[in-house]
Amino acid sequence: MGYHTFDAGRADKLEDAQQRYRSLSAEELHWALSPESDETVTDLGSGTGFYTDDIAPAVESVYAVDIQEAMHDYYREKGVPDNVDLVTSAVDDLPFDTGSLDGAFSTMTYHEFASDGALNEVARVLNSGGTFAIADWAASGSGRNGPPVDERFSAAEATDALRQHGFTIEFEAVRPETFLLVASAE
Repeated sequence: MGYHTFDAGRADKLEDAQQRYRSLSAEELHWALSPESDETVTDLGSGTGFYTDDIAPAVESVYAVDIQEAMHDYYREKGVPDNVDLVTSAVDDLPFDTGSLDGAFSTMTYHEFASDGALNEVARVLNSGGTFAIADWAASGSGRNGPPVDERFSAAEATDALRQHGFTIEFEAVRPETFLLVASAE
């Protein structure tokens, strides 16, 4: 089950490139998602659009999904690229057609939505072979940044959950504070 949602009142903190790229660089995200110019992808827990903005130039369209309208308001003020659509939704109830997306990514938000319902939804909306890239705070981390350690998942827990929902794990890396997983849908 997921835990707390990031406080939208602290959204400015999500725009600190130096801090954010320590956890996941734009290049690493591009490598994990491997986006193509004709693809439609979704950023699950898009927040201020920090990582959405990194992926948008590489694809046809991006759905920036966040449960908090306040995060979308922040993104609108910052400026949303023309090929990005803002979607206010929980991950366990995505408003997309079955098999309609080529990829999905979650950057430091998996712990907020991790549940059977959410993983069923991601599996449903991805097309066969679609990529699901997850970078999140690791349960083995110190807790100096990100959510409390007891609200985090280990990479092993996340890979087990993904496998149970029909994903094939293509890549797994555990770093001091985070993990990175790349999975493909059935």
